[in-house]
Amino acid sequence: MKGNLMNSPRVVFPLLLVALSGCAVGPDYHAPENQLTHAWRAGQSDQTSHPLMTDTQVSWWENFNDPLLNSLIQRATQGNLSLQQSVLRIAGAREQVSSAQGGLFPTLNGQAAYSRQQLGLKGELQSQGVYDAIPNNLANQATGSVNFYQGGFDASWELDLWGKTRRQIELARASEQQQIEQHNDALVSLEAEVTRTYLQLRAAQASAASLTQQIAIAQQSLELTQSQMQNGLAPTSDVESATAQLAALQAQLPQYHSQIAQAKNALAVLIGRTPGALDNELAAAKPLPHLPQLVAVGVPAQLTRRRPDIRAAEANLHAQTANIGVSVAQLFPSLSLTGQLGVRNTDISYMDNWSSHFYSIGPGINLPIFEGGRLVANVKLARAQQAAAALNYRQTVLTALQEVENALVSYRTGQQQETSILQSRDALQRAFALASENYKKGFVTYITVLDAQRQLAQTDQQAIQAQAQTAVDLVALYKALGGGWEQQSAASLPHYSVFGEVDKTGVTDSQ
Repeated sequence: MKGNLMNSPRVVFPLLLVALSGCAVGPDYHAPENQLTHAWRAGQSDQTSHPLMTDTQVSWWENFNDPLLNSLIQRATQGNLSLQQSVLRIAGAREQVSSAQGGLFPTLNGQAAYSRQQLGLKGELQSQGVYDAIPNNLANQATGSVNFYQGGFDASWELDLWGKTRRQIELARASEQQQIEQHNDALVSLEAEVTRTYLQLRAAQASAASLTQQIAIAQQSLELTQSQMQNGLAPTSDVESATAQLAALQAQLPQYHSQIAQAKNALAVLIGRTPGALDNELAAAKPLPHLPQLVAVGVPAQLTRRRPDIRAAEANLHAQTANIGVSVAQLFPSLSLTGQLGVRNTDISYMDNWSSHFYSIGPGINLPIFEGGRLVANVKLARAQQAAAALNYRQTVLTALQEVENALVSYRTGQQQETSILQSRDALQRAFALASENYKKGFVTYITVLDAQRQLAQTDQQAIQAQAQTAVDLVALYKALGGGWEQQSAASLPHYSVFGEVDKTGVTDSQ
């Protein structure tokens, strides 16, 4: 016994050295190289808000200088339910990494068993004609039922000779990084959606306020024409025209009230609360935020490191590359060390006696010989998936470049359109004032006043919508640039327990 124990390290240590020196089969991952330009094709804007080729701002929504918007963004990042789901997916991916790392270590199991056995020896002894020759006490012990007690431990360790376990860990870590980047992408989308919805709310409120002012002017015009008709200074048709103009303006007001209510409900849901929870907070109308004078857009070469969807596509490419190594390693033999140590006896009082112990130790090898082509097919499948992931990465980069270029064009042309509409509105405002004054003096007919008021009302609404669209285009540009996630690193994400409880009550209004 002592000699066997002394000799066992001579067997184990060489195997450990082989395991530690084993290579990891399959291709090693190398980050893809992108030959991107250092300037955007859209170029510099000659409008009031200029794009600059400098590093983008992380908290880009702060450029709108609206404390309420900043508060909504903060509450959304903490309370949005879809974002919390992505955090839970990260928690699951982290557990996958821990599970894969467990493959590097031995497994140890304890066991205990009791059984009552009848061996059926009496018939065997009688068939051989020796049963009557055995003393009764020995015959009864040999042919009767016996209790059997056993307890011990068994261990096994599959040596990572070909790097299969290491590739599995690499795959799991890359998959975790992919989940983190998908969470970052969801965060960027959430910030953009909150900002866009908030701007639409302010635009609808501004449109409703402008239309209410136009209705008040139309009401005054109606009262003026009624007074002039009663004094014989205006025909009845002027009163009818003024009445129709007032009704037409009033008919437009409900649509803006509907847009206001829907935007408030959308913002409430985005921050994880029930529709209507923000009605009081958002009831007071505020003007559209002013656009920043400078918009930092960076350069195309920075986009691959900043856009979370590109980073997620790269992490997926890394995972699929590691998966090739996993599938290739399955083609090679696997070597395991197994051992067992325990005690067993028919008398439980002898279980603590060393003479009742048993053990076994030794290596085992598993050599795949015939699998019907399954293992080779798995390698081919992994290579095809890796090639598809590489193409998906390239497509994601191209799509990101397209989105930024389109956003720059939309933002530039939107500013140009907004400038022209504002100039038109100012001119129509002066024309309406002159027409109203001339009508009072009897120099023009009321048709001139109505036409001027109609054009002014339409252009005023167009100006508000153009301002809102320019702001939304700026949000789309910020989203396309991919900023806004950097303040939440992987280490700062919440660690959810997979066995923990997740909000039994669901949606609550007490947040």
